[in-house]
Amino acid sequence: MNRSLVAAALAVAVCTALAACQKQPAEGAAAPATPATAATAATPATAAVAAVPKPSATELEQLAERLVTQSAAVKEGEVVLISGRSQDAELIENIAVQVRKLGAFPLVTYGSDRMSRRMFFDVSDKYDSQTDKLGLELADIADVAIGLNNGTSENLFEGADPKRMAARGKSDEAVSQAFLNEGVRIVEVGNNLYPTPWRAERYGMTEAQLADAFWKGLNIDYAQLQTRGEQIKAAIAAGNELHITNPNGTDLKLQVKDRRVLVSDGIISPDDQKAGGPSLAAFLPAGEVYTTPVPGTAAGKVVHTRTYFRGKPIDNLTLTIADGKITSMTGDGPGYGDFKAEYDAVEDPRKDQFAFVDFGINPNVTLPANSTVGTWVPAGAVTVGTGSNTWAGGDNSVPYGVIAFLPGSTVTLDGKPIVEKGVLKL
Repeated sequence: MNRSLVAAALAVAVCTALAACQKQPAEGAAAPATPATAATAATPATAAVAAVPKPSATELEQLAERLVTQSAAVKEGEVVLISGRSQDAELIENIAVQVRKLGAFPLVTYGSDRMSRRMFFDVSDKYDSQTDKLGLELADIADVAIGLNNGTSENLFEGADPKRMAARGKSDEAVSQAFLNEGVRIVEVGNNLYPTPWRAERYGMTEAQLADAFWKGLNIDYAQLQTRGEQIKAAIAAGNELHITNPNGTDLKLQVKDRRVLVSDGIISPDDQKAGGPSLAAFLPAGEVYTTPVPGTAAGKVVHTRTYFRGKPIDNLTLTIADGKITSMTGDGPGYGDFKAEYDAVEDPRKDQFAFVDFGINPNVTLPANSTVGTWVPAGAVTVGTGSNTWAGGDNSVPYGVIAFLPGSTVTLDGKPIVEKGVLKL
């Protein structure tokens, strides 16, 4: 699945359910948009989530205040869209109260896995190409969107027709661009770390360990993270050629000279608001520095050792890159066939363009040393992807992409190591 502002914006605005409600690797293209709704019944998966150690009422209130006042920088008179799922009702309601305490106006929407699935399978395919009118209207009136991307199922759209998924994703592109063009500030809480049983299993962790990593990542000192992010941003902005290697066979070079470098540090600052565009997004837990390549310069091979497509493993997903785009793809495992079918159903050549490189800088988030399934924010993490990259400062708004997490990588910038075997050196 691609990482794009449509994931965050639509999840807030109209309860969109992406394949796993996160910006994750190869979990499928953008899935159907579903309309705003009142609170829905809890799904069966909610019971599993309840087993995760729950933060106290005080901690949830403090988080809500932090999201509203620091991350989103909500101001009096603004309209704030808030969304999530019923299992997080307390936090969602806390956020709404914090918004109103500032004299701003919250609009709360709840969704569920059951509703998301029914909005795809129970709705005629003749509506797949409809552009979401409500989403466009909300982009026009909203100032801020805060979303808890807390889907509890990784195979929510198992059995979905790949052509229908591609059509739904294509129809969402206009809404994603509307949120970007209208300058809506977007805060996504989840960022591939939201504690769920299946995600803990993927990382080789217990649910309690994943919950601990998630909350430690959220509770980092944002001011310190901001300072660290600016240091790394400056170093990358001053360079030209990145070279990424990994024991799994990844060997990729790309140029980044004069490309915009962005930092997700948990706060949409006044400078970010002045810059606009992708600077108006915060992905929490935060801690990333990312950029896009000089078009046509990426070349080599990317190997994603282990990923999943709707709960089914894909081994050694290998992308050959030449002249800045995918020229061939191979993979093994039970999930590869379905993933490739969905990839092929997206008939837009922009999906093949090499899109971004992302560096994790959050020291509070760690995964087991032997984990082959990586994620965005741990310090020293390296992530690359194709397709959508407007969130990273690029101009490719295709609502699809392939993301590869590369834990344990070594990266040089003009020959100097900046990440060495998964350890950040800057």
